[in-house]
Amino acid sequence: MERIIEQIPRFFTADNMALLLQSAGLTLAMTLAGCLIGFCLALVLVYLRQTPGKWATPLRIICITYVEIFRRIPFLVVIYLVLFFIQTVASNASLFSIAVISICIYAIAYTAEIIRGGLESVPATQMDAAKAMNFSRLRTLLTITLPQAWPIIIPPAIAFAVSFIKDTALVSQIGVFELTFRGKELNNQGYSGILVFGTIAMCYFLMSFPLSMLGQYLEKRLATPRSQRTSRKIWRT
Repeated sequence: MERIIEQIPRFFTADNMALLLQSAGLTLAMTLAGCLIGFCLALVLVYLRQTPGKWATPLRIICITYVEIFRRIPFLVVIYLVLFFIQTVASNASLFSIAVISICIYAIAYTAEIIRGGLESVPATQMDAAKAMNFSRLRTLLTITLPQAWPIIIPPAIAFAVSFIKDTALVSQIGVFELTFRGKELNNQGYSGILVFGTIAMCYFLMSFPLSMLGQYLEKRLATPRSQRTSRKIWRT
């Protein structure tokens, strides 16, 4: 304890805090970029997966296979797969790009199930009515299905992004200068592990707590009895 008290003035310097702040910004940027891109691509994947007709059977199989495979592979394995693949085809790619692509691949698989659950919760009679009015599939999705599915999709999607802020610590394994990596650097400089990683833990909390509050606010704001039942069903799968 005396060692920690002695190190506190030397640890909380402007340089160290600027370093941690920069790493926290990088962590948030990776998470938001990966999850946002992943969410948009997941929406496209679900749209392709729900393409009707026998001719689209191979397409549906590919989409289902992608989701089932990447939902069952540890995120760290995905990171190494992306790292070695990209280094094979583009050796000068940045580690930040590799990290974002890894997050994106993982986010597609998980948020695709959230989106699919939300879209399938909308009564089929409404799609039948849109079809009777000669709406295209895309127009039906954008103007009828998605507006009703957002209350079911958004809260668990935000919860997934919040949980992923913690999982980004794994990209430190490939040398990305995010929070956990900086923590290891400071610890190697002789600072107490309790002091360093206690501060790192607080940084993760300060980043994820506001997003958690936003998710809870949106869940209460948008919730309907049907959306609450469906959200619980999605998270149990």
